[in-house]
Amino acid sequence: MTRYLAVLLFAFSAVALGSTGNISKVNSSITVEAGQQAGDVSTVNGSITVREDGRVRDAETVNGSIKIYARAQAEDVETVNGSVLVAEEALVAGGVEVVNGGITLRRGARVDGDVENVNGDIELEAASLRGGIETTNGDVRIGTGSRVEGGIHVEKPGGWGWNKSKSLPRITIESGAVVNGTLRFDREVELAVADDATIGPIEGVAPKRVP
Repeated sequence: MTRYLAVLLFAFSAVALGSTGNISKVNSSITVEAGQQAGDVSTVNGSITVREDGRVRDAETVNGSIKIYARAQAEDVETVNGSVLVAEEALVAGGVEVVNGGITLRRGARVDGDVENVNGDIELEAASLRGGIETTNGDVRIGTGSRVEGGIHVEKPGGWGWNKSKSLPRITIESGAVVNGTLRFDREVELAVADDATIGPIEGVAPKRVP
């Protein structure tokens, strides 16, 4: 009898939370509604949206943006061509990986892994990153009240498509922000650090200091 009641309670909880299995599409977008849960969520041509208090495992698309809204949770977030937004107090337990697109972490957001892209700006707005930041051609802004534990790595671009005339990536670390770990620059960058910001050691190509 006790086991039967436990099974009923589990089933009721799953329905109450709007739990679903994996969601996979090809040419359409996916939305996990507020408060719902899903497994792996993936599409090829389309965006992925996890609304407030929603939960998913991996969120992955090829051509499309990914938005993790306030207090929502995901394991890993990945897109090739598209931006990623991790909104207020949202959690990504793994990492965020983009090839061509910007990444924004809003106030109170937390990412436990790394944040990586090749082309596109990376912005932290009073957010927390337990891993590090890696980019090639993007500007990086560590906003006031933000914290990065794993440093910043700017890679040297290569390949036939690299435009050498492109302006230097700008790394801005604002007042009160903390960047632990190494700031590794494999190419020249512009670096602006507020007087009361905290940063780790700088290695590689000497940055061009700007106000």
